[in-house]
Amino acid sequence: MADSQRMAKERAYQELVDAVVDLGYPEEFAEVLAHELGGEKSIRRMASYIRQAQPTSPEQIADEMLAIVSQRHTWVEKKMSEHANDSVTAFYNRPRKDEY
Repeated sequence: MADSQRMAKERAYQELVDAVVDLGYPEEFAEVLAHELGGEKSIRRMASYIRQAQPTSPEQIADEMLAIVSQRHTWVEKKMSEHANDSVTAFYNRPRKDEY
C-alpha cells in the first residue's frame, strides 16, 4: 500500500475512533469495526453514519457495519462478474484463423 493510501486509511480510522468514542463506546469497538470494514471508503462511510445517525446502541452500529460490508461484497462480486463477462465476450469476438 502506498504511503498516501496508508495515511488516508489512518485518517479514516481516526475519524471512526473519534465518532465511536464521542458516543461513549470504547476505542476497541472502533478497532473491531475498522478491521471488519477493511477499506478506507468503508471506514469513512461508517464514521459518517455514526456522526449523522447518532445510533443509540452498539447493535445498531454493528448492523450498519454488516450492511456496509455486505454492500461492498456485492459490489466486488458485480465487478468480478463484469470482468469475467468482458473476458468471455473478448474470447468470442477474437479473430480466428479459419476466418482468413
